[in-house]
Amino acid sequence: MRIGIVCPYSWDVPGGVQFHIRDLAEYFIRLGHEVSVLAPADDDTPLPPYVVSAGRAVPVPYNGSVARLNFGFLSAARVRRWLHDGEFDVVHIHEPTSPSLGLLTCWAASGPIVATFHTSNPRSRAMIAAYSILQAALEKISARIAVSEYARRTLVEHLGGDAVVIPNGVDVDFFARAKPKAEWQGDTIGFIGRIDEPRKGLPVLMKALPRILAERPQARLLVAGRGDEEEAVESLPAELRSRVQFLGMVSDEDKARFLRSVDLYVAPNTGGESFGIILVEAMSAGAPVLASDLDAFAQVLDQGAAGELFANEDSDALAEAALRLLADPERRAELRERGSAHVRRFDWSTVGADILSVYETVTAGAAAVAAAEDERGPGLRARLGLARD
Repeated sequence: MRIGIVCPYSWDVPGGVQFHIRDLAEYFIRLGHEVSVLAPADDDTPLPPYVVSAGRAVPVPYNGSVARLNFGFLSAARVRRWLHDGEFDVVHIHEPTSPSLGLLTCWAASGPIVATFHTSNPRSRAMIAAYSILQAALEKISARIAVSEYARRTLVEHLGGDAVVIPNGVDVDFFARAKPKAEWQGDTIGFIGRIDEPRKGLPVLMKALPRILAERPQARLLVAGRGDEEEAVESLPAELRSRVQFLGMVSDEDKARFLRSVDLYVAPNTGGESFGIILVEAMSAGAPVLASDLDAFAQVLDQGAAGELFANEDSDALAEAALRLLADPERRAELRERGSAHVRRFDWSTVGADILSVYETVTAGAAAVAAAEDERGPGLRARLGLARD
């Protein structure tokens, strides 16, 4: 099958959607499919052979964050050229409602289109206001996927229609096989995320840290991610700042080793999350997880059975739960066991197969429609502009 996948966000700025698309593309390539990914990327970004650059992206405020998107006349021309050259059996667009390559592709593409909705934003005024602009594009979509029940709810409430829920995927064995790193072990708390993006919740964790360190002075916080490190610790007393170690951006291999090494992984995100891919990665690596009680996080953690939850933005509750878990190795071992079993439902062997089933359904439906039209004569297809050479 010839599969075209559209990434809305800049390939050179790591994020959950980009990782999902990368892993999905590589899963299908391993199965023998031909895959091309269209994504924004800076000129000097090294790209995998299956990624086609749509040019540089610009920062745009989106869903409580700043997304790097690509939109405009030049981008539209590149989309049309990519579609023409690819001759895809199915086009898979991610975040088709954002002002990005996905929306441009919806407008330009013909044939089977699958769309995945990642955003969870129950009060999106922008999405409601843009409905009339989006409607024509959305009507061309053959099948809709939402990565969680909360992303599905956002879609239904703002745009109508429905979607099948297929979660983000993870290569569970990749994380499970990782080797711990000695210098990251020993009463360590882990955090991965963009340091200067408030909704990732690092300020909540920093506020909880003095209480944690007062009771466990040997503990350390390890932080992986880009951002202003000095600004991140400025709220801490000077004598505690050495207990925070910043690792900067880490490779996929080191991320897996990081998650295999820490005694506790904390996800203090404050909102805007439709899934929680880092929780799945942490469970895959066997890290006990403590996360804010966002609806999406609670769903990923099996309502607290596969990882513990604390009240969102409550640093005291975070500190109390972290101290209890750090002092209880048996409870952490229980969470490791439950998480490792629960996370199998998110492995690509399951998620990829479900997405492929959607592709097969829409391509079979398109073939059936084409066959029915051919029986009625070629004139209809020609008038609709669907005739093939």
